[in-house]
Amino acid sequence: MPVSEPSISFTQNPGRVADLAAQIADRRLSPVDLVRSYLARIETVDPQVHAWALVDAERALATAERRHKEAAAGTLLGPLHGIPVGIKDIIDVEGLPTRCNSRSRASAPPATSDAEIVLALKAQGAIILGKLHTTEFAFFDPSPACNPHNIGHTPGGSSSGSAAAVAAGMVPLAIGTQTVASVNRPAAYCGVAAFKPSTRSLVTSGIAPLGPSFDTPGVFGWTVADAIYGYRAIAPDFLTAAKSVPQAPVIAVLEDDHIGDAIPEMKAAAAAMADRFAAAGARIEQRRSPIDMARLFRIQRTTMLYEAGRVMRAFLDLPAGQIGEKLRAAIVEGLEIGEQRYLDERREIDRMRDTLLAKSSDVAAFLWPATPGPAPKSLVWTGDPKYIAPWTAIGGPIITIPAGRTTDGLPLGCILAGGPGTDLSLCALAIKLETGSGS
Repeated sequence: MPVSEPSISFTQNPGRVADLAAQIADRRLSPVDLVRSYLARIETVDPQVHAWALVDAERALATAERRHKEAAAGTLLGPLHGIPVGIKDIIDVEGLPTRCNSRSRASAPPATSDAEIVLALKAQGAIILGKLHTTEFAFFDPSPACNPHNIGHTPGGSSSGSAAAVAAGMVPLAIGTQTVASVNRPAAYCGVAAFKPSTRSLVTSGIAPLGPSFDTPGVFGWTVADAIYGYRAIAPDFLTAAKSVPQAPVIAVLEDDHIGDAIPEMKAAAAAMADRFAAAGARIEQRRSPIDMARLFRIQRTTMLYEAGRVMRAFLDLPAGQIGEKLRAAIVEGLEIGEQRYLDERREIDRMRDTLLAKSSDVAAFLWPATPGPAPKSLVWTGDPKYIAPWTAIGGPIITIPAGRTTDGLPLGCILAGGPGTDLSLCALAIKLETGSGS
């Protein structure tokens, strides 16, 4: 448990990614100085926040020196040239071990190649600063990371270190993954933004699997614009074309009993965000959900567990204590789910998706609370995924938008969700709603 006073905040704006990139391109900022500033911040606050599993300082500085020389010569590799990025430690980075916060991987050798998403970042000029803590194999056994707003509270999971590192100002961009709610929930708890793209739209090679039909990398940033900037830098443009944002886009606020237990402050924050979007030109419509979100949450869980049981079956053969209790129980439960049930529920998810999208053909995005309330106290429980999981099952892009704080100072967040394949359109809409422009 943390030894510092829990009420102390360790949050800090790490800098706007587009501004940092522009300063590097204009030779007003050296990538070397930028990396050094984050290393200094890590040294100052990570002993309390515990976001980093491994900081690759020497290689990051060497890469920064190359990026500095390239920028000085007028050569920019891409929109992330010289920008440091943190990587969730279920994702392979060549030369670094992928330990997945598991005793079973304590002696894992360095990865011999990069995951595809790491290669995509490097191709655009990014600097890999190190590996960030995760819950064990991205499930529910917690990581050491703390919430920078109050280190007595969880940062959420499974991408706990990714959200915490950005919120604490230790890196401007971080990569996480989502199988249930593991990008959007920790972003909400830590008061930062995150973009989870359409399911399976980014290649997952080099990422430890949990539920392969749901596993999807996502990007964390201080603001919506930062997370989107990071996503756009690595997204294959051929996947989907951005559409122009309508003059008065319809934002649906779905009414469903599944979110009936949201605390009053969360309900007020979501209502205030709807009002803000209306002021930015959106048409806000309250609609009854055409599908049962609680049912969708349940079957997203069982289909994920079926897959986890099969991709992780071998862990049950390890000696006792090599994997956490929650992960072991999930594997056992998943193996008890029969193939016919899995296939029936997977088809049911497809039908529910089709129904929602057919009944919402005029909707540009759905506005929904990210969680019932703020980050729970203690580090044992990473929080409730039930609000985000149905949208993960729908399979479209999901953006976490900071939505204010509770009277205790803990962040609240909402999500803006779209249909599968609407990623770049949702990005454009989110920027318009946040800034009042379509840029």
